[in-house]
Amino acid sequence: MWMTMVYLTEVWKLNFTHAAAIVNLFWGIVAILPVGLQFLVDAFMGNYWMVLVSSFAYSAGLGFLSMSTPPVLARATGTCSAYEPECIGQGQKILFYTAIVLIAVGMSGHLTSLGAFIAEQFMDSQSDLEDSMPCHFFLSFLMVILIPIAGVFAIYYIKPWSIRYGIPAICTLVATLIFLTGSCSYHTHRAQGSPLTTLFRVFVASASKIFRRCPRDASQLYERRDDGYQISHTPCLRCLDKAAIILATQPLEQQQNNRWRLCRVTEVEETKSILCMIPICTIFILMGVVSSIGNTYFIEQATHMNHKVGRIKVPLPILLWFYDHAKQQFAKIYFQIGGLTRYGPPIGIAVSMIFAILCCITAAKVETRRLGVVNSRGLIDKPEETIPMSIFWLLPQFLLLGGLDGIADNSIGWFFINQVPPSMARYMVLFAIAVFGMGIMGSVLSVYLVGEISGRGGKPSWFQETLNQSRLDQYYWTLAALAAANLVLYVLMSIWYAYNDSRSEDDEAPDYGETAEPFDDNVQCCCCCA
Repeated sequence: MWMTMVYLTEVWKLNFTHAAAIVNLFWGIVAILPVGLQFLVDAFMGNYWMVLVSSFAYSAGLGFLSMSTPPVLARATGTCSAYEPECIGQGQKILFYTAIVLIAVGMSGHLTSLGAFIAEQFMDSQSDLEDSMPCHFFLSFLMVILIPIAGVFAIYYIKPWSIRYGIPAICTLVATLIFLTGSCSYHTHRAQGSPLTTLFRVFVASASKIFRRCPRDASQLYERRDDGYQISHTPCLRCLDKAAIILATQPLEQQQNNRWRLCRVTEVEETKSILCMIPICTIFILMGVVSSIGNTYFIEQATHMNHKVGRIKVPLPILLWFYDHAKQQFAKIYFQIGGLTRYGPPIGIAVSMIFAILCCITAAKVETRRLGVVNSRGLIDKPEETIPMSIFWLLPQFLLLGGLDGIADNSIGWFFINQVPPSMARYMVLFAIAVFGMGIMGSVLSVYLVGEISGRGGKPSWFQETLNQSRLDQYYWTLAALAAANLVLYVLMSIWYAYNDSRSEDDEAPDYGETAEPFDDNVQCCCCCA
């Protein structure tokens, strides 16, 4: 979606903060949706149907995105075909925003089920696998890998936006159809029910007994002693204990049959463990705010900087490649130095916060230098002019951002896994991503508030119509200060927080290949099975 930021500013001529808001809302939705989609997978759909539906949604979204460009529907809508804002009619805007939603659903669905579905294909014996695994499964998976590579190194050199969006749309549609042809041969599993249902049952059961008084002796609460997996009662959040109250007016067997009115103490304690994590989870939101600047403001800065190294014109996505590589390498280092020990995740979170501070400081200093070049060359009112400053000045902040995301994604994920019941582990990994998504969406609010506060007293706001007129460096310094305060607050809360024993100390760190994501869905599946 880095191209969308460029498309909105160059073709739609949107203010760069408006374009960044659209992109950040998109990524926020992509990050938050998987929690709900995972519930649908577990309760109703299964991984195969989620992969299939999300693939068609993704293909349709890219197709609508290509159709939303001015030349495609110029005759049908009665608009001009030039890549100018006056050539974008209401129909193109509807197609664009519809495409954004469909792509978000497609990406979220893949994030939820693609890795798990691939793992399902390897759960049977090797002999059965060799007999039943169709070659088109590998072809479709290969195309999923090749499309992003083509997008980074080839599509950048294609100038017409309709073709830029059209090529991925065609490729993803072909990959989806190839995947569909092998439907009869895939190993699929039916939906077994979602562990989130337990949380809902505890809430409903406790609410139904809201006027009941909890017994002082916790042994009088309902628990199945014949079940091997049990959690001892804790005194916190006593209001939820009402879900385990045994009514004297009804036979116990009758109450046991209605699981929405009577829950085990273990189920209540599982719910408590998740709710007790909410305060410390709010600390992670600001990390998402810092992470969001990579797909928006960093890209906008790089777009109008010098891309040439000698006579070679370097594509802008090369910075994103360095970011991805740094993310992978820092994640690998994190596991090698003890990321799976009891205190590995909390320490990793603190380290990622330090990366966030350093990233914002570096970005502020580079932006100050960039604005100095803009002022010295008289380019303040010439936003389309190329600034004589190499894009590789932005490389350090992209690398630091990769370190932030690489360590944070894994440490937050493992922190959640270690502190919740095994049945909720996969949801906690997705919840870690959702927390970042809340931060990404929150960045829209932060930009608005900073712009309003900085513009008080008749002073010019830090966010103007163009990047050259704005003071993005001051915003970066503000984020650095907030990230530093966030780190102090996190240290205080982590001292107060009561940690459970790590379930991952005996696990081996994931073995990353050259193209593997540090905490991808395959790793998430392994975490759940551990």
